Amino acid sequence: MLKTKWFTLLIVLSLFLVGCGQEIKDPVSWEIEDFTFTNQNNEDVGLADLQGEVWLADFVFTNCTTVCLPMMANMTALQEQLKQEGLDVRIVSFSVDPTIDTPEVLKSYAENYGADLSSWDLLTGYSPEEIDAFAMENFKVVARKPANEDQVIHGTSFNLVDKDGVVRKFYDGIDPPTEEIISDIKILLAEE
Repeated sequence: MLKTKWFTLLIVLSLFLVGCGQEIKDPVSWEIEDFTFTNQNNEDVGLADLQGEVWLADFVFTNCTTVCLPMMANMTALQEQLKQEGLDVRIVSFSVDPTIDTPEVLKSYAENYGADLSSWDLLTGYSPEEIDAFAMENFKVVARKPANEDQVIHGTSFNLVDKDGVVRKFYDGIDPPTEEIISDIKILLAEE
């Protein structure tokens, strides 16, 4: 009987230690510079507001006729899954076409997808040149609108940011590996 209890205890401890040792596979470490932009409610949102939280970031625009459509649908579905799992994660979408994407336009756009705006900020309030530089410096993607075009060339990744404001991993936003994203989020939420 005593051997059985010790054996059970060893198995439980082994499983616990395996869970504690989980790490994100193929991580990156891109520190995000301080920023303060305007969200869909005309409120300032910045890096300081996201301190201590795990968040997902992407780059979209409301006038997009291609990649943003599946990206928004995928992020909305991911947000719903995160809520069902009880995972407290913020979402931040940076508009790459700020001349068109006013707070009001962004709010309407997100509502059309059924986004829960209580934990999702869609940001604007900068110049096209500023968001292009910000995207490249912090997320290693372009956000450039060619002259005389209405479409913007931009990155399509979902970026996972830790509680310290560091991008730890990025994923395909058009065909996201949802289970991997959720697993990685759980790892980051468990970090002190």
